[in-house]
Amino acid sequence: MALLHKVLRHTWGGSLPLVADPTAGGGSIPFVSARFGLPTAANDLNAVAATLLKAGVEIPVRFGHELTPELKKYGERWRSRVEERLSKFFVYEKGEKYLTYIWANAVRCPRTGGLVPLITDQWLDKAKGRETAVRIVVHDQNGNLLSEPIFEIVRGDEINFDPSAGLMTGGTARSPYDDLAIDDTYIKNEARSDRFEQVLYAVYYRKADRTKGYRAPSSEDVACLEHASDYLARHRASWEASGCLPTEDIAEISNYDRGHRIYGITKWAEMFTDRQLVVHAIFAEELQRLLTEAEEEFGQEKARALLTVLGMIQAKALNYNARQTTWDVGRQKTRSVFEKHNFTFRWTFAEFQGSQELPSFVLDQILDAYHQLVTLVGHTSPDSLVEPQIETPIMVTQGTAANLGALASGSVSHLCMDPPYYDNVMYAELSDFFYVWEKATLGRLYPDFFADTETDKENEAIANFARFAAFGRRKKQLADADYTAKMVAIFAECSRVLREDGVMTVMFTHKKAEAWDALGTAIIDAGFTIETSWPVNTESEASSHQKNKNAANSTIMLTCRKREQDESNGPIYLEDVEAEIRLAARDAVLRFQNDGIGGVDLLLSTYGPTLSVISRRWPVYSSTPDENGRDQLLRPEDALSLAREEIVDLRRARLIGQGAKSDTLTDFVLLAWDTFAAREFPYDTARLLALAVGGLDVDKLERAKILMKGSGTVKLLTPSERVRRGAERDLPGVRPDAESFANVIDAVDTALYIAEHDNWAAAKRFLDKHGYTSDAGFTAVLQGLVNAIPRTKVKVGWAVPEAGRLDTMCTLYFPDVALPEPVNLAMHDDKPGTLFEME
Repeated sequence: MALLHKVLRHTWGGSLPLVADPTAGGGSIPFVSARFGLPTAANDLNAVAATLLKAGVEIPVRFGHELTPELKKYGERWRSRVEERLSKFFVYEKGEKYLTYIWANAVRCPRTGGLVPLITDQWLDKAKGRETAVRIVVHDQNGNLLSEPIFEIVRGDEINFDPSAGLMTGGTARSPYDDLAIDDTYIKNEARSDRFEQVLYAVYYRKADRTKGYRAPSSEDVACLEHASDYLARHRASWEASGCLPTEDIAEISNYDRGHRIYGITKWAEMFTDRQLVVHAIFAEELQRLLTEAEEEFGQEKARALLTVLGMIQAKALNYNARQTTWDVGRQKTRSVFEKHNFTFRWTFAEFQGSQELPSFVLDQILDAYHQLVTLVGHTSPDSLVEPQIETPIMVTQGTAANLGALASGSVSHLCMDPPYYDNVMYAELSDFFYVWEKATLGRLYPDFFADTETDKENEAIANFARFAAFGRRKKQLADADYTAKMVAIFAECSRVLREDGVMTVMFTHKKAEAWDALGTAIIDAGFTIETSWPVNTESEASSHQKNKNAANSTIMLTCRKREQDESNGPIYLEDVEAEIRLAARDAVLRFQNDGIGGVDLLLSTYGPTLSVISRRWPVYSSTPDENGRDQLLRPEDALSLAREEIVDLRRARLIGQGAKSDTLTDFVLLAWDTFAAREFPYDTARLLALAVGGLDVDKLERAKILMKGSGTVKLLTPSERVRRGAERDLPGVRPDAESFANVIDAVDTALYIAEHDNWAAAKRFLDKHGYTSDAGFTAVLQGLVNAIPRTKVKVGWAVPEAGRLDTMCTLYFPDVALPEPVNLAMHDDKPGTLFEME
């Protein structure tokens, strides 16, 4: 570390460089900076994130292990108090610990009045030798209908029904009382009319010998739930007055309405059951109590540090104990609310045992995390003989990144940021889930952070379409302009605080062209040039293939500096730099594909070099004047389209050979599989690829039965889905009786269709009839397809069936086609996990 600091001081004029992250989020960038002992500044607009920066970066650096004994002391005090207060709301059996309660939302059958649990799947455990399911009984011993179901836990050979069927498919339910459908309109109306019920149908336990299993709900469970509801009714008013229970409505301007409002959830407190509300209110009340005690013992500064770290207990508990937490049957554990970045409505959900298991889990998690953070930033344990790391200056602020008032002009040497990704995540909307609770706990420590009723969405730099919904079709355009303007303001402020010789590194991961267009515009308009860029792999490629989803596996790193004034002789137009753009894109493709980068990531890897060319020569003007005939500045997207054309040319040559020719429809299919490695991918990117391939558009591809449009996506069609019949026989597609084919992909898919629905002998007759077995162009396309389509095997066969049929066809009839080795994902299944390994 001393050598690193010596080099840095020499490089930066005698002092250690100040590293700043103006949109720090969870704090990974400032944390790494602090680990290197560098002066660090971290900021975020979001109060939830800002307090996390305090707890996860500033306090571990400043206090180190000095805080550990107090964290344990006060943490144990909190745990013992909440356990004592909550024990009366949960069942206890000697020799057993109840870990999780599994619930279903329910409605009354419109015909019989019986309670219908909206269970999508009756499995509780599918593991071989442990098969367990829940049976739903709606008749008594005399065959009479019950008003509410009885749940029986059945195992192994006792399972004489199909648990996968459940009672809920899509939005429609099936009543077990009369076996008739309950439509989605009725269910939504019941939910919005406050007639939704929640019913407990299984309890997951662990015995003293660590064996685990399930039992049906008991009368004692019901009594505990009723006691919790009564207790909530008596204490609700006082808890709401103290802030321990939130009263706020969920904002109507929302991108996630399908997750809650459709089913009657309009307040944040409604995302929890009565017993969950009691648990979280008592957690909050006891955290408030600790604050008063800690201030009396340690004074304000240390008490605030102590309670900031312990305050993270609350968010952890909320994330694992709500009506949005679910039971993972495969891994036998609870999934958190934010398994996905939305408020997806859950038909069934999991409740963490709140008096013992949840307090122990969240406290142990926080204490362990603090210990690891302190160790990672270089603090040694109190009894260590190793020299401790020198003190690191660190500053955490909360506010807009467009106004970093705490930083002096020209003070930052390295500005490193991972900015909001356009429309990828609505951070403020999601953070309100925590914010409304934390106002009463962390808000007492940082009142300026939590001064508003909810998180700041007005100043958040994201493309928030919901904010502009009133403008109808223009909402996307306005959201895009709003995001770009905010990013320009942020980068302009970055320019102010950055030294003249300073470096700005921007990390960005987004597939949408408009996101890159907006980011490029913001960086360039703020006066930066992009010096260099490179992709960094951040996600498992096998995972993306397994889920059959197109995904970017890499984050693109852009290194920027302040732009020097260009003394050029006259304006520069796109055609003046077109050759340079194409060369930069081509060089990037050749370099990065040799490093093993492909698909969407290869496409994204050219964006940085392309933006670098135009940022160095800025201002660059479009080849097309504006509506008044005047020069208009180039949109980065126009340059990025040139880069995509270069990728298409290079990848086509790599797939089918330098001299091989094919038609545009075939090229699109080849390049789509090569780029996305998935059947379904975003509409926007499909549109851009179609243009780059040969001036195609998505509508033409749909008419040719190459793909089908969906909601924001497109899907490549299978050979069976491409069949033409009747009057359509002369259009592109699968045509077994055709005399000739204008597009090679139609001939290939027709051969595969015949093999699937007839046999390989019939497919061979088709190939011989058209002379394809000796056609070099047809063989080249086959080689391209086997190179492009993911050759992935799963338990049930090939992940993409066409890959398997192409494999067979080439093995039988095209020996010159080299078949890449398949990837067998069935050999790499993860073993099922357990809930939480706690003693």
